[in-house]
Amino acid sequence: MTVTDPKTRTAPKRPRRERKESGFVAFRTALTAWLSRPLASFHLVLALTGVLTVIGIVMVLSASSVASYNPKTGSGVYSLFTKHLVFVAIGGVVFWLGLRVKLERIRRMSATATVISLGLLVLVLTPLGSTVNGSQGWFRIGEFTFQPVEAAKVALAFWGAHILVIKYNVIHQWRHLLVPVVPIALLMFALVMLQPDLGGTVTLAVVLLALLWFAGAPKRLFGVILAGGLAGVLVLAVIAPYRLARVMSFLSPDADVSAEGFQANQAKLALADGGLFGKGLGQGAASWNYLPNVQNDFIFALIGEELGLIGCVVVLALFAGVAVVGLRIATRNIDPWIRIVSGTLTVFLVAQAGINIGYVVGLLPVTGVTLPLISYGGTSLVITMLIMGVLANAARHEPEAVAALRTQGPGKFGRLLRLPAPDPYRPPATRKGAARTGAKAARPAPRAARPAPAQERRRSVREPVRRSAARTSTATSRGGAARSTASRGTRSTANRRGHW
Repeated sequence: MTVTDPKTRTAPKRPRRERKESGFVAFRTALTAWLSRPLASFHLVLALTGVLTVIGIVMVLSASSVASYNPKTGSGVYSLFTKHLVFVAIGGVVFWLGLRVKLERIRRMSATATVISLGLLVLVLTPLGSTVNGSQGWFRIGEFTFQPVEAAKVALAFWGAHILVIKYNVIHQWRHLLVPVVPIALLMFALVMLQPDLGGTVTLAVVLLALLWFAGAPKRLFGVILAGGLAGVLVLAVIAPYRLARVMSFLSPDADVSAEGFQANQAKLALADGGLFGKGLGQGAASWNYLPNVQNDFIFALIGEELGLIGCVVVLALFAGVAVVGLRIATRNIDPWIRIVSGTLTVFLVAQAGINIGYVVGLLPVTGVTLPLISYGGTSLVITMLIMGVLANAARHEPEAVAALRTQGPGKFGRLLRLPAPDPYRPPATRKGAARTGAKAARPAPRAARPAPAQERRRSVREPVRRSAARTSTATSRGGAARSTASRGTRSTANRRGHW
């Protein structure tokens, strides 16, 4: 056994694995502490919106330069990109409005917005509407176009949540659960299918299903709706030749690679050419008209070609972050309307992104749905910015965020954007005998917890009174001491009943 000099003795080195584990624990602790901050959800919405918008600007510039150039009309290589920047600017203003306007005011305006959306869906079918890519679902104003179905989706989410919250105590009854939300939604479906626009109808259906889910509808209802929706999609696909051709090309993508299956096959080739790190920005062949409408519906294919698998994973992670943050906002709020709206809008955005990415990679038939915040601008981009603004507004209404903003001030972003302090949630006044359910989740209470009918309530009140009277008479016969005690107990019981 050798003895080392104490002066030269050094402390044993920590194993590398322990250092890695301690670093991971420190990172996890710091992340948990940051996420527990009152305005963490608000800052995450701002960050996700900004990053996705910047990615969209870069990819639209890379995708649209060749398609923009047209010497016959005098269009330069930056014409589509310039329009996209205009839509981003408009979307930024709309984002700020959705963040600044009080949510209670948005809720009051939801019925008017729904009526206006229905009127626009009717007007677009008249000669006032314009046909783009075989669908008469656009209003053309100069060089810009407006698609009313995008506004109808948000209006349905706001108004549907408002109706379902009003009917909170009777939502267990089918007629109150389905009427009038489902009939109005079906009317929107019919008007959109008359354009025809299958992609718009599918995303409207997603909004309706999300509304009913977050309102607490029975699960068997979703089975019936999904079965009916699948049957309707099959019928619509068969009766229209171009939709039937899309379905057949999806089932047999290699049958005719130069006709209906051209876009789907070119998209998969672009993804395959990108490899792990991609070819680099502006180096993709898909933007040279090898993939039509690459800046609109198939921009994810260009991301895979120019940024590779890494770029695709980053985009998927960002939309996963939108899903997590949106549902976090829905669960942390106590206002039932905010809970339903936040959950519905989050599911709608993530589902639209999933549908777009699904048909680009060949998992779904092509339906013509844009990739939120990344595809070439227009109505979809502006409405998506509005949705993200409303989500950021809802994040500021979390109870901890409300307390922090009202006691510590608006913060840096609040001062920069001139945001008013959010009002704390106050449950609406309930009728006498009704349960206070405003602070609970926006799901129907079990039948045993719901208020009983009037006749049963009167019977439940009379029965304790009869028993109390019987006890009082028995105590009177036994003596004065018991009589006074019983009378005091009766008076206190009556006082408690009168207070509640």
